[in-house]
Amino acid sequence: MKLYIKQKVFSWRDRFSVCDGRSEPCYTVEGEIFTWGRKLHIRDMAERELAFIQQKLMSWLPRYQIFIDGTMAAEVVRELSFFRPRYAIPGPGWSVTGDFWEHDYDVVHGTVPVFTVRKEWLTWGDCYTLDIFDPKNELLSLSVALAIDAVTSRETAPA
Repeated sequence: MKLYIKQKVFSWRDRFSVCDGRSEPCYTVEGEIFTWGRKLHIRDMAERELAFIQQKLMSWLPRYQIFIDGTMAAEVVRELSFFRPRYAIPGPGWSVTGDFWEHDYDVVHGTVPVFTVRKEWLTWGDCYTLDIFDPKNELLSLSVALAIDAVTSRETAPA
């Protein structure tokens, strides 16, 4: 299954719309402003919160916690590396490979692919395609992709 993530360009906070493969809206993502650390809320089209992503502040390297139904489902942890960024996803036991700066990476569980992220070029605002291989991983896959985007966008933001 495919999800398309489109960032809203003119917004004071992080805002994304998420559509399915038929271009039907299925989720909204909205960040909080004036908070310590980054926080993102993923809601369905009826405005019910399905997932919450929160940056853990007292951490040497970036770390984001993902909560689904009030329970921590996973963490996205930027690992120490010198040449290319590496991420660990404790919880589901997923690992990430690819080019994060170009938003072109794969998430796998052992050798089984979970989802891929590809950036769409020549679009107004950032736009990504998530190709999720098992529909039961849809919400967690979306949350992980948004957490990785939060880390990379902070690292490339001008000072």
